[in-house]
Parts: sequence; structure tokens; C-alpha cells
Amino acid sequence: MKKILPLLFLALSAATVVNLQAAPKRDDLITDVDSCWAVLQDIMRSPGTAIPPQVWRRARAILITNQFKGAIIIGVNGGYGVVMVKKPDGRWSLPVLVSDNGVSLGLQLGGKSIETVFIMTDDQTPRLLFKDRFNIGVDAKAIAGPLAAEAEQDNHPILSHPVLVYSKSAGLYAGATFKAAEVSRNDEANFVLYNTSYEMPELLYSDWVQPPNDVRGLMNYLQQLSP
Repeated sequence: MKKILPLLFLALSAATVVNLQAAPKRDDLITDVDSCWAVLQDIMRSPGTAIPPQVWRRARAILITNQFKGAIIIGVNGGYGVVMVKKPDGRWSLPVLVSDNGVSLGLQLGGKSIETVFIMTDDQTPRLLFKDRFNIGVDAKAIAGPLAAEAEQDNHPILSHPVLVYSKSAGLYAGATFKAAEVSRNDEANFVLYNTSYEMPELLYSDWVQPPNDVRGLMNYLQQLSP
């Protein structure tokens, strides 16, 4: 039994890593984009999490993540998301995919889903995503964003913070510090999604790739929220 358990750890670990590194399929990537659109719609539908117009007027970029944490002996932290930036003419960019994956060993059991919207209020913070890994809360400080009743005026002090967080599971009061969350750029997925060799910077800030119909739903919805 003592010999079998370490082998089981290694086998499960290897299988998990292979699964996380598997080549992406375009249909699955479209599902990820649609899921992020659903996260944003869900947050906007609820009075307890809806992002107020004052925040949308200041938005320069948005990051929507759908993360999960689960474990049966081996812990897996993973998820996906999209980032979009607002261009000088007021149009929103293509949704560009990001990811967050990790593996840890230990006696663990359970699972949790975390759906979050990060609103970035300056032009510098979204460019930090160009790094291989971007740690929200470390590379860019983040706080829970105000709700409609807490942001009646455009000069609310919280509105000037570079990253405002809205989450169904965070349970934070406006202005409370948000714990660190890591995301990484996923150029391989974007190559498949957009059938291009352009990477994150070009996809976000240029018009070299025309949006396919598959992603226009999210783009149009965001344009309505923050014209």
C-alpha cells in the first residue's frame, strides 16, 4: 500500500497536467467566451452585485474570470477568462482569452466556483496582462467596487482606484481589499479562437483582426453597458 500511494499521486498528477496542457478546441473556447458573457449578465442582473453607471463611465478595461478550485487528494486550481479594453474612440476590443491553472498535492476534498468581474479605470493596468503572469492584488492593487447606492456621484473616492472588483462569492464591502488572484495570457488559445498569429497586445489594441460572429454578443452587450 505504501508503494501504491505514491504511484497513485504521480499518475493522477500527470493526468491532470496533461489535461491542463491539452491543445484547445475552438468550440470549447467559444463556450468559454459565452460563459464569461453569462457571468457579466448574471452580475448585472442582481441588485447586490450590479456595477453602477458611474463605474462604467470610468472603465478603461474589463477582465471577466470564471475560476474553480477543486480537489480529491490532488488540488486543482484553474479557470479561464477574457480581457477587453476600451479604445480611444469608445469602442470595446475583441475579448482576449486568459487562463489560470495550477496543481498541488495533499489530502484535499471539495470544490468551489468563483465568478468575478474586474473593472480597470486606467490605461496602464491592463497592459500588465502582457506579462506571463499577472497577479491582481500584487501587481495591481484591487478593492471591492461600490454598488449603485454607494456611488451616487462621479467623485466618489473609490471610483478613482485602478481595479474595482465585483464577484458573486467575494462577500466584500465597498473599498475592502481584494485578495490576490493570478491570471496568465493564453496566446495559444487566442491563435485558435481568431485563426491568427497575433498575440494579446495586437488583439486588444489594433483593428487587424475582425471580430467573428461568435464573440459579437459579448462585445455588443459591453458596448451597451459602457458606450
